[in-house]
Amino acid sequence: MGIYEELVARGLIAQVTNEETIRDMLNNGKAVFYIGFDCTADSLTAGHFMALTLMKRLQMAGNKPIALIGDGTTMIGDPSGRTDMRKMLTKEDIQYNAECFKRQMQNFIDFSDDKALMLYNSEWLAPLNYIELLREVGACFSVNNMLRAECYKQRMERGLSFLEFNYMIMQSYDFYYMFQHYGCNMQFGGDDQWSNMLGGTELIRKKLGKDAHAMTITLLTDSQGKKMGKTAGNAVWLDPNKTSPFDFYQYWRNVDDADVMKCIRMLTFLPLEQIEEMAKWEGSQLNRAKEILAFELTEMVHGKEEALKAEASAKALFSGAGESDHMPTTELSEADLNNGSMDILSLLVRSGLCSTRSDARRNVQQGGVMVNDDKVTDIAASFDEAVLRRGLLLRRGKKNFQKILLK
Repeated sequence: MGIYEELVARGLIAQVTNEETIRDMLNNGKAVFYIGFDCTADSLTAGHFMALTLMKRLQMAGNKPIALIGDGTTMIGDPSGRTDMRKMLTKEDIQYNAECFKRQMQNFIDFSDDKALMLYNSEWLAPLNYIELLREVGACFSVNNMLRAECYKQRMERGLSFLEFNYMIMQSYDFYYMFQHYGCNMQFGGDDQWSNMLGGTELIRKKLGKDAHAMTITLLTDSQGKKMGKTAGNAVWLDPNKTSPFDFYQYWRNVDDADVMKCIRMLTFLPLEQIEEMAKWEGSQLNRAKEILAFELTEMVHGKEEALKAEASAKALFSGAGESDHMPTTELSEADLNNGSMDILSLLVRSGLCSTRSDARRNVQQGGVMVNDDKVTDIAASFDEAVLRRGLLLRRGKKNFQKILLK
């Protein structure tokens, strides 16, 4: 089985522009491909996992990845999949975020000895003269076709800024530029990027002719990755300072039964034969599958030692064997106390288990909060300094908890 057939078997391919050519290029290690990452935050998320593991798979098969840091396109903002305009970031914020991305990508991609490239699209976007760009590239884009694109169509009723309208041209220009200067002949992206990606393919064909188009291959990965990486409205980050290795492990340990095998196929490097056997598992065996998924991905991001710690902490907590030194902990100081104590609502908010006091109050009143092994139903419940110094285990629901300790 070639790498292309493996991608299909893992459910990673949604659409392609020229399947036979793509299969040959990938299976024979002839692809120089790129995936773009707009740096809108200071960490990649679990939602980027599919792209990162895809790049690693293809590199292991002899193909050359280009990790394109969209420090230039981030200045504009991609309207795809959004109901409103992104927050505008400063150049300094974007550069800082780009450096954070680079450090995290090195855990997945081997950049040594020219095996992969990391490029910044501000290199070619920033020097562009707007009038020259319009003359050279603008004529290749039909406004009618752009407005029919799904990424724009869903925004038309709520309002689409002219700034964002330029995003398709900028992304297309990325492919056009890298095709000419870096030999990039293939692009990957989520299915919400299909229109933008086709724009790049068409731009190369129109500017460089049919022969160039024959080497311009567009693959499209399923956008399942965009749906991953969020829990309770918050992103699950790859940065351990934003999402602890334990919380990262727990996120994957708690995926829905219906999604666990899909995640294992798409995101892990377990052999397909082993995965097909696991696909027969039912009932309580699915919990073992979730543990395997959580361990594999935590090891990939945070290393084996942290994965083992997270696994041990989860088993100790949920088996009733007691607390673990590696479980997530919120440390309090005396300055956090009010007259030598702290009420349950403040503890829930301070620990991050609830976003607001009203959220905390609702969870308490609905019976979803426990301290150690006791359910807390009184919103006025309070814990004094002596109790907090001994430490307590605060839970919201069955799967969210923090150890609370006054130092």
